[in-house]
Amino acid sequence: MRAEAQSHVDTINEALALLRRFLDWDRALRRLDELNARVEDQALWNDPKAAQEVMRERRRLDEAITATRQIEQELSDNVELVEMAEAEGDADLEGQAVEALADLAKRAEHDKIQALLAGEADANDTYIEINAGAGGTESQDWAGMLSRMYQRWGERHGLKVELVDQHSGEQAGIKSATLLLKGENAYGYAKTESGVHRLVRISPYDSAARRHTSFASVWVYPVVDENIEVNYNESDLRIDTYRASGAGGQHINTTDSAVRITHIPTGIVVQCQNQRSQHKNKAEAYNQLRARLYERELAEREAAANAENASKTDIGWGHQIRSYVLQPYQLVKDLRTGVTSTSPADVLDGDLEAFMAAALSQRVTGEAVEVEDVD
Repeated sequence: MRAEAQSHVDTINEALALLRRFLDWDRALRRLDELNARVEDQALWNDPKAAQEVMRERRRLDEAITATRQIEQELSDNVELVEMAEAEGDADLEGQAVEALADLAKRAEHDKIQALLAGEADANDTYIEINAGAGGTESQDWAGMLSRMYQRWGERHGLKVELVDQHSGEQAGIKSATLLLKGENAYGYAKTESGVHRLVRISPYDSAARRHTSFASVWVYPVVDENIEVNYNESDLRIDTYRASGAGGQHINTTDSAVRITHIPTGIVVQCQNQRSQHKNKAEAYNQLRARLYERELAEREAAANAENASKTDIGWGHQIRSYVLQPYQLVKDLRTGVTSTSPADVLDGDLEAFMAAALSQRVTGEAVEVEDVD
């Protein structure tokens, strides 16, 4: 089999292996049989909520298993066709079979990613919180670039993007910002972006044109809907109000409409100032708090389930996940998966698919990759 065809076959087999591993194939087949039996039990339909949950799980499993089997069958058929065409010296038939394998490889990659987005909150909308690191204007400008990157990524994926809260830098960029991205699987895709992002470039703010390194942190957490219960005590909250302000410290409101809520036991702080109404800002801040507490619970469950997976450690300022180098060369490198791009401009314009797909896959395999940072 020629190299092009073999490359497609390898891609498809890798996707199939990950799909089977993610589904825990034998367990998934047994579970589907159990769910089919429950659907046949008339007693289930006396509880509409339980029936809905069973049907949702059954549909997800059935779709994933069926899609995997279809890919396996089409792979077998097309490999057989390639081999037959090679044996008969039929170049046209071989070309058609290789083209079919290429299309199947794209579908297998798509199905793999869709299957990986089956976590408890993956389908939910998401918040993305960005904070500038130490370094003043340099880091604040970098945080602003990241904010734009995620807004562009959301727009490219047909998500609705809202700016919930933003504190502008004194000269440029932002000190912090919170985005709300609404759409299918928004959290599932974005959740792998949590961590510290590092920028290396010739500073536009340095008259000596020296190279600077800047840091900003990204925190991603899911929007909590009415079906998810999050418990906390009101007595554990500290609620502060203050005047909302824009760039350069100019007030955009003459009343204390902005709201900051601190969850004292965990130290979680959320804030909102995008509305002129204190009531609306407070309601949005409560939504963010519930989302942060829920994300914390998900992270604890994930860590407990696979404590040895280095990619699931808590995010801190020393935990860099990606470096973006603009000078003296052009390179973006993910320090968890080793995925790179030689077009930082495209990445900063929201082209994050390759990085997200690799990080999602790593969460399933748990395979750590030794990656050296770039200078």
